[in-house]
Amino acid sequence: MSILVSPAELHDAIHRGDKVTVLATHWGAGENDGQNQFRSLHIPTAQFCDAAGALAGLPGSKNGRNPLPDPDKLQSWFHTWGMREGRRVVVYDEGRGLFAGRTWWMLRWAGIDNVAMLDGGMANWRRQGLPTLTGPGNISVESDATVSPNPDMVATLDEVKEFDGPLIDTREPNRFAGRRENLDLKAGHVPGAVNVAERHLHNADRTWKSKEEIREVFANAGIDESNVKGAIVYSGSGNHSALALAVMEWAGLPGARHFVGGWSQWCGDPKNPVERGDRLTLD
Repeated sequence: MSILVSPAELHDAIHRGDKVTVLATHWGAGENDGQNQFRSLHIPTAQFCDAAGALAGLPGSKNGRNPLPDPDKLQSWFHTWGMREGRRVVVYDEGRGLFAGRTWWMLRWAGIDNVAMLDGGMANWRRQGLPTLTGPGNISVESDATVSPNPDMVATLDEVKEFDGPLIDTREPNRFAGRRENLDLKAGHVPGAVNVAERHLHNADRTWKSKEEIREVFANAGIDESNVKGAIVYSGSGNHSALALAVMEWAGLPGARHFVGGWSQWCGDPKNPVERGDRLTLD
């Protein structure tokens, strides 16, 4: 199954009654905020995914702002969603793609292989004039899927420190260069990294660019099929980078690992060196 699903494809699957789990991912600013957003508008058959509650562990300077979730906690969410072995899963968010991208990557890391993202999210679904619902969402079915984390998909802080291969920072150019930092303790980037801002992989409406355009963006940064396997991708705390990894795999550039703790974890240790300046940006 393709990593990318159009609104029309998802609508047809739902209309046919295909066995597909649809997850609407929200990252609410306050208690119940995401749940309220979901209840106010969602795609038919969708279930609520609390990105902060389900897909991230406790924040801290040693682990970053949004570290990997506890597998046992994620398992309880599997039961809530009624995750089934082999069943197709389609994830979406409001349209920017960052939370859907995190959901896609976390489910893949947890052992769910058949996961896709809705191109352009809810915003694109509504632009197509497709039906929406309000209320608590679909009732889950019995779950038989087990969380099985894949350590080969992850790069640890210690591994990043020793790494001498392609290191890709997917944050905005100003954050990468150290000109601006509103979220983390220091400004700059991991020494040796190149900057491929995640937004350069999408069109203005947040639908995905063509595979050829995406591959060209990475080629301009020196990344192609010859060196992408084993490359490490990071962002501030694993959201932009998760989405970038999904786009990379869809475009034919699979095999990179994810430094989930990202810049928030790296700069949390004052002993780690910081590099600033435009090593490579694509503005």
